[in-house]
Amino acid sequence: MTAKDDKREQEEAQEPEAGDEAEAPEAAEEAAEPEAAAEQSTAEGPAAEPEPAAEQDAAPQAAPSEESEGGAEVSEDPKERRRLERSRASGPPRPARTPEQRAMERAVERRASKERRRRYRATRRSKRGEPGSGTPAAPREPGAKKVRQGTVVSADGDKTITVEIAVVRRHPTYEKVVRRTSKLHAHDDANQAQQGDVVRVVESRPLSRTKRWRLLEVLERAPR
Repeated sequence: MTAKDDKREQEEAQEPEAGDEAEAPEAAEEAAEPEAAAEQSTAEGPAAEPEPAAEQDAAPQAAPSEESEGGAEVSEDPKERRRLERSRASGPPRPARTPEQRAMERAVERRASKERRRRYRATRRSKRGEPGSGTPAAPREPGAKKVRQGTVVSADGDKTITVEIAVVRRHPTYEKVVRRTSKLHAHDDANQAQQGDVVRVVESRPLSRTKRWRLLEVLERAPR
């Protein structure tokens, strides 16, 4: 056996020893990893228990989707809901129509709606009862002059008085007593009416810019 063969045998005998030395650090690292994981878990606290499989499967189904049967979102607009219902309506399609035919159909529908409203209002009126006639108008002969009775509210002007006329009537529809007041200027030639007097005036020709009435008589004197 030569010297080269002896050297080769020595090298082959030393190779397994080098491999064992390389595997030793790896085994030490693998043993150190579980110890580090145990120390970290004890520092953070007890580990959380895993959720049961049934709860995990039910979690995605907890939030229901706001969708209708057709898969589209339900709109809050009533017009959109009606349009959606019409689009889902099943039945034979209607025949094609010309614009004139469509206009005629709309006119027929409007007349039918008008008739329904008329019947409904007539029924409501019949339930409420017939409206009252209110206060009848005062009788007046053709050509006769109007006569009003009121209270003098101002007599400061010369030969002029301001008379307040109170009108109390019952409303013909609502049967409510309505009170209204109006003022007019009357001509007092003798300045005999004073503030607070109850007087009667009669219509006359225009005597000034605002006077269209004339004092007829003093019915009641105001206390002085």
